[in-house]
Amino acid sequence: MPKVPVMQAVVDVLVSEGVDTAFGCPGAAILPLYQAMLADGGIEHLIVRHEEGATHMADGWARTTGNVGVAIGTSGPAGTNMITGLYTAQADSIPILCVTGQAVSTKLHQEAFQAVDIVEIAKPVTKWAVQVKEAAQAPWIFREAFRIARSGRPGPVLIDLPLDVQKQEIEWDSSIDAPLPVVTPRPAPPRVERALDLLLAAERPLILAGGGVVLGDASERLRAVAERLGVPVQVTLMGKGSFPEDHPLFAGMAGIQTSQRWANAAFLESDLVLALGARFGDRHTGALDVYRGDRTFIHVDIEPTQIGRVFGPDLGVVSDTGAFLDALLVAADERGARIDPGVPVWVNRIAQLRRELPRREDFDAVPIKAPRVFKEINDFYGEDTYFVTAIGLYQIWSGQFQRAHRPRRYQVCGQAGPLGWEIPAAIGVKKARPDAEVVGVVGDYSFQFLVEELAVAAQYDVPFVLIMLNNTYLGLIRQAELGYAMNYEVDLHYDDHGTDNVKIMEAYGCSGTRVTDPGEIRGSLEWARKEAERTSRPVLVEIMIEREANAAMGTALDNVREFEPAP
Repeated sequence: MPKVPVMQAVVDVLVSEGVDTAFGCPGAAILPLYQAMLADGGIEHLIVRHEEGATHMADGWARTTGNVGVAIGTSGPAGTNMITGLYTAQADSIPILCVTGQAVSTKLHQEAFQAVDIVEIAKPVTKWAVQVKEAAQAPWIFREAFRIARSGRPGPVLIDLPLDVQKQEIEWDSSIDAPLPVVTPRPAPPRVERALDLLLAAERPLILAGGGVVLGDASERLRAVAERLGVPVQVTLMGKGSFPEDHPLFAGMAGIQTSQRWANAAFLESDLVLALGARFGDRHTGALDVYRGDRTFIHVDIEPTQIGRVFGPDLGVVSDTGAFLDALLVAADERGARIDPGVPVWVNRIAQLRRELPRREDFDAVPIKAPRVFKEINDFYGEDTYFVTAIGLYQIWSGQFQRAHRPRRYQVCGQAGPLGWEIPAAIGVKKARPDAEVVGVVGDYSFQFLVEELAVAAQYDVPFVLIMLNNTYLGLIRQAELGYAMNYEVDLHYDDHGTDNVKIMEAYGCSGTRVTDPGEIRGSLEWARKEAERTSRPVLVEIMIEREANAAMGTALDNVREFEPAP
């Protein structure tokens, strides 16, 4: 075999694994990899302003494409800056690969400059973290990293590259190499039959679609099963978009924050829940005794150790969600299973609850009420628009009011919830789908956490729209503090300190506008769309909402009587 620089072999692997874009920041300890990327030319690289931003860009790219996103950094603080992004990807089952440079191998025990044991630091927030100690192992380690990131419950991996290892040559022939196979778990037939038994015996069944339906590209099969058996479908926050919200069988989202009270009421009346790729996160379940009740639970998950982690289901099935739904359809056809006569009554009951327990959104008040913002978003944007949002009251309102109809179009850092995720994630989404309309829903506080990544979008002509809900307040924290009878350090004093978010946009070569009247929202969204197309850069629509606004939340799932904004 020919001898080639080891980093050339690594780049060959990246390209063959479907990586066409990487996000990172070069430094002395990672330059051999960058040299190989430059020579190959098959991977576009965006230089970031912070390595955490690189991980979130790779995250957004991965959520959109379904492939493994790649973030690159040098040694020391570059790797530690990536930890938040690794944790975010692990929590939400997103496959990303972080590559870090490292000091030369002989200096690692001598406290060399920017030498840190990033592998040990990253292990708790990755599926696999490894340092390449022998150059000949490098391409095989990268192959294995992609296989691990994609296998089972997807997730992040980290590869650490000492500088001396990067500089070596190895024997390598990319023409005879290929990605490692990924095995898709399929369900045991007896468990599929038992699941069908339980579904057909239930009077008020629900399907709960989690993030595993989106990650498994199983949305069409979910719809086929729901329609075949007449079973209503609820979604978790991570599953939002896996089932069209205008479908007659859509049963909303239950939970204690991102939920609808009509969906909570429907869940409480259900007698069986078929959970597909859902983690039973605490913001969804609330109090487990209320959540479980007397209901029968079937839990389908690609990761065996997820089953029983929160509570033991009546039936557990280890399987890819799509493979399970395929098998369930076959079993239903073989039996000639028909929709139970009682099921339409149950579907009609859910429709009744939806009519009787809505949340109002048609407010004309000034200051603007948050639900009105999402009414305008729903009315203006089409179902192919890609949305990203992070954490805070605006995320809760988004989950409660914003509609999603297609998978991978609604993206949220659901479990880790890092502030600042939206701007870099939107960059990753737009690079993955250059022709798509991309919108970030942000809060005024989160906006400033990684605002420097606007410079990346401006430099590389990456246009998207940011819709900011600005109450100049740490609204979610203030709302939580009410339970402690205190009001401490939640006033940001933006007015006193002169923070002007529109001027911040302009300082980065972007543009923005401020909205104070609900009647101006629609026109501002139209302007922002045209401005993003004209400039090929991000555009901000800053919407000033009422300062004391609260989101409807409860401490348990049975909180169906909740705060409702006054007319």
